[in-house]
Amino acid sequence: MGKLGTLGARLHHGEIGYDFVKNRKLWYGISILITITAIVGLAVRGLHMGIEFQGGAVFTTPKNMSASVSQTETWAEEASGHDAIVQKLGDGSLRIQIAGTDTEASDRIKEELSKDLDVPAERINADLVGPSWGDQIANKAWQGLGIFMVLVVIYLAIAFEWRMALAAFVALIHDITITVGIYALVGFEVTPGTVIGLLTILGYSLYDTVVVFDSLKEQTRDITKQTRWTYGEIANRSINSTLVRSINTTVVALLPVGGLLFIGGGVLGAGMLNDISLSLFVGLAAGAYSSIFIATPLVADLKEAEPQMKALKKRVLAKRAQAAAAGVPAENAVDEERYADDETDEDPENPDDAAPAVVGPRNQPASRNRGRGRPSGKRR
Repeated sequence: MGKLGTLGARLHHGEIGYDFVKNRKLWYGISILITITAIVGLAVRGLHMGIEFQGGAVFTTPKNMSASVSQTETWAEEASGHDAIVQKLGDGSLRIQIAGTDTEASDRIKEELSKDLDVPAERINADLVGPSWGDQIANKAWQGLGIFMVLVVIYLAIAFEWRMALAAFVALIHDITITVGIYALVGFEVTPGTVIGLLTILGYSLYDTVVVFDSLKEQTRDITKQTRWTYGEIANRSINSTLVRSINTTVVALLPVGGLLFIGGGVLGAGMLNDISLSLFVGLAAGAYSSIFIATPLVADLKEAEPQMKALKKRVLAKRAQAAAAGVPAENAVDEERYADDETDEDPENPDDAAPAVVGPRNQPASRNRGRGRPSGKRR
């Protein structure tokens, strides 16, 4: 944990880092490949809609049934002619779901199951679910998703700017598409719990994105008044400074969700947990990925297309080329400019009240800025 904390501090202060923005084309390519795979899976396999959306019958047997889940599923499919989903509940009873079943067919299936399970028909509880209820849930979910997206874009456009709002919107669509596509590929049943999970991951995904955007907004204040960094370089520093925090929050969120998915749904066989836990698990992972590899690099692309940012980038590169021609390493040139800024901003009577740098945290310890090509002693 101490090493992780030290790594986070070094990332935050810019002492080390990975160039996410420079390699953005690679991340875009990976995301496009994953998204295409998800869309193809959705188009080919489709979603396995639950009985709440298709309509059908749900049969519940008495407690402590000796019949196995697989055998009961075979009997239910033979009796109905449709696919059946059988779950064993905690009290030993069986819950049998059969889609596309009306009242007449439900009575016949109930009689067949009572013979196969050797249980009186009156002790098997049958409930019919109409597809109209599922349609209402789906419509409400789409309405909620649309309202959420509109509010998110408006808020981010006001709190930050429209480019960040657009990047966050693209990242959210990216997360939803991947999650839905994986649902289709895995074949898990889509239930109201799935819809709840999909709506929940939007908040998690947006949280990581806003954390990076807030750091980026702070570090790019008055960016055109300096010639140290381009917008893309500062965007990359923002990602690195919040990287450990994003990883920590994502891992902490994934651990309990992973317990629901792999232990609750896989080991213990509680299939009812799969519908919500899979959407949360995939969505959380996709949200963390998109906030780091998609949203912020996309903002950098949009911003660097502006005339002001193009001019800034030209000035930065020209200054570095001039320093290189003079035989001064780029790192030293940056440090010298910081030294000059510190002399301008520092109060000679009270050096502790020195003004902070306008753009980004310092990249090197203060000791490295002392005595570079200058005599020792009091600054002039």
